[in-house]
Amino acid sequence: MTKTIVITGCSSGFGKQLALQLARRGDRVYATMRATQGKNAVAAEELNNAAETEDIDLRVLELDVASTGSVNAAAKAILAESGAPDVVVNNAGVMYVGFTEAFTAEELTTQLDVNVVGIQRMNRAFLPAMRQRGQGLIVNLSSIAGRFGVPFFGVYHASKWALEGYSMALRCELARCGIDVVVVEPGPFATELFTTSPRPTDADGRIDMYPAVARETFEDLMQGFDGMFSDPDTPTEPALVVEQMVALIDAPAGSRPFRTVAGVDVGVRERNAAVEPFDAAVLEAFGLTEFATLAGRHD
Repeated sequence: MTKTIVITGCSSGFGKQLALQLARRGDRVYATMRATQGKNAVAAEELNNAAETEDIDLRVLELDVASTGSVNAAAKAILAESGAPDVVVNNAGVMYVGFTEAFTAEELTTQLDVNVVGIQRMNRAFLPAMRQRGQGLIVNLSSIAGRFGVPFFGVYHASKWALEGYSMALRCELARCGIDVVVVEPGPFATELFTTSPRPTDADGRIDMYPAVARETFEDLMQGFDGMFSDPDTPTEPALVVEQMVALIDAPAGSRPFRTVAGVDVGVRERNAAVEPFDAAVLEAFGLTEFATLAGRHD
């Protein structure tokens, strides 16, 4: 059955590939991104050209998840044109990398605004129509970084741990409305997320106050990621994540796992499996077990 699907962050990476794949199979896809007339003009033109030359229902739309006005304007246009979407994929994100202390409060706020608050903006814009319809799917792109913590990724970890908790609560709250919420947790992948990762401005020189071994370790770690992406035997091809998201979209309502890991996982799959009974026990302890089951459209 043809679906209407809204995807954020379609200028590159997972979002762009997912938009093309879904549209090519016959879905109506709103491929959204910011700066369609600016820094992302080339990407927008590529998707528009694909829509025209391949005769697919791929609609490029300006949307900046960091702007409530932009999100609401795009949602208004989509809802007027197509009604409630079947699926919203919250893919847009940014990854700040560096010494955690060196990031200013403003930089941390920006990281959280895009990766967490931006998803809340999207969900608030579309959920009323989806809830009225009584069905739908929200896919939040998380990360294995939302399941552990390592040096130099503290600001990014903060955003993805926050997204995990947010998504767990939202999944329960929307279950009785017939709307499913899932997270996808990619490992490191060869996308522009790494190549465009902002570093701290560090105007007051805090990084230089750390021991040389710490600064050298950071540089070695970044080079290690470069080597991983160039290794043909390491699963870092973005198509792997796209395949997982398509599988979730196509899965019958009520059958989707909350968490789906893709690529290099450093044990996160096992961690997720181990905590599932604990998560269920928490709901039971609070008398909330009914919120763990997705309701049917007429429940």
